[in-house]
Amino acid sequence: MFDRTIETGRLILRLHQLEDFEDECALWADDQVVRHIGPPASQEECWGRLLRYIGHWALLGFGFWAVIEKRTGRFVGEVGFMDFKRQIDPPLGDVPEMGWALIPEAQGQGYASEAVAAAQNWADAHFRSRRAVCLIHPDNRASLRVAEKAGFKNPVERCYRDQPTVVLSRGMDGVS
Repeated sequence: MFDRTIETGRLILRLHQLEDFEDECALWADDQVVRHIGPPASQEECWGRLLRYIGHWALLGFGFWAVIEKRTGRFVGEVGFMDFKRQIDPPLGDVPEMGWALIPEAQGQGYASEAVAAAQNWADAHFRSRRAVCLIHPDNRASLRVAEKAGFKNPVERCYRDQPTVVLSRGMDGVS
């Protein structure tokens, strides 16, 4: 078994724990965090999200990490890879989808780019395929900038759950 904890200059990316549940709920209930994703999540939805994250690691060997600020030990967000079997046309297939979310107090400090880069380095070492995608609402300029810095390219406009979304790719097909 390989180590699943990642350290960067300012962050620790570690697997989620039961103790993260309250922080998870606060993150996904924050209007600023979800304004481009959907309505704030209920406690029940957050519980399901936490279980999905843990289940991804158990079943697929990848998933999301809790992002912890080294200096304070504070939970500042999440980053990772998923396979949510989204009903989007065309289908994403078996390509891992990358996602990230940070608490408002941690936004604008480069934490998202730092965490995404660290997660991508992990993925490059552990995935058979070096391709990944991400889905971002076209109005979410901050996440689009993070994706661009991370090498996600070739934006394709789609509709997901009756909302506009942009699908970006990183990896194969000439995209680095």
